[in-house]
Amino acid sequence: MKVTVLGSGSAGNSILVEAGDTRILVDAGFSGRDIEHRLETVEVDPTSLNGIVITHEHGDHTRGMGVLARRFGIPLHLTPITREACATLLTGAEEVRTYSVAAPFRIGALEVSPFLTIHDAADPVAVTLRDTGSGLKLGIATDLGRPTVAVRHALAGCDLLILEANHDEAMLWNGPYPWSVKQRIASSHGHLSNRAAAELAAELHHPALGGVVLAHLSDRCNDPALAEAVVGEALEALGYTGLLLVAGQDEPIEPIDVAELRERSRPEQLQLF
Repeated sequence: MKVTVLGSGSAGNSILVEAGDTRILVDAGFSGRDIEHRLETVEVDPTSLNGIVITHEHGDHTRGMGVLARRFGIPLHLTPITREACATLLTGAEEVRTYSVAAPFRIGALEVSPFLTIHDAADPVAVTLRDTGSGLKLGIATDLGRPTVAVRHALAGCDLLILEANHDEAMLWNGPYPWSVKQRIASSHGHLSNRAAAELAAELHHPALGGVVLAHLSDRCNDPALAEAVVGEALEALGYTGLLLVAGQDEPIEPIDVAELRERSRPEQLQLF
C-alpha cells in the first residue's frame, strides 16, 4: 500500500491511496485541473484511477469530483445524503455508486470501511482502507468535531493514520475569524485542535503503528511546527519512534510506503547464538 496526501487544508483535501493495481482518491477538494497537476507531480495518470471516495459535501472535499469523474470516467462513491447535498456538482453523466456506513465496500484491492463522524455536514464520514493482499490498514479522519467511541474503535490498529490537527486553540481565539466562526471551529461539530489530535493519536498508539500524518491544518490558526511538536510530544511519551509528518496545502507530500513503515515498526528479533 502506498499513500500520498496530494494536499490538505482549509482550501482543499485529496489523498491518493494505491494497493496493487488499484488507485483511488479519498476526496477531491481541489479543482479538477489542480488535482490532475498534483497527480502528474507524483507520476500518476488520472485515467488509472479506479474510484473517488467522498467523505462529505463541503467544497474543500468535493470541488473537483464531478469534473474528474466525467473527464476520466472515474466512479464516484458517496452516501445517498451526500450525493443529494452535492447535486450542483453533478450533471448526471457521472457513474455514481452510493455506499452506507452499515457495511464495507470494495474497490479493487482496497476494502473501504466508512464510519460516522461528528461534523457540521449533511452526512459526514471518515474511512479506513485495508489492502486485501497485505492486510495493511490506513485510517483517514480529517474532519472531526470530537472523536467518539465509534471513531476510536474504527481507527484502532492502523498501520498509518492521517488525522486532523486543524488549529491551535490560542491562535484560534486570538485570530482574525468572526466570533461565530471561532465557535463553530471549536465546537463538537467543528475541527480538532492540536491538543485534541495529540490526545487521539496517543489513544490510537499501538506497537505496530508505523506513521502519523497531520492534516487539514488551518493556514490562519495553526503552525505546522507547532502541530508537529504538540502531537510528537504526546507520542514520544509513549515510546513512539515512527514517522510523523505534517501535510501541506500547496503540494503533495512524498509517497508513503506503508509496508515499509510496518517493517520499521516491528521490534527487533532476538537472535539466539
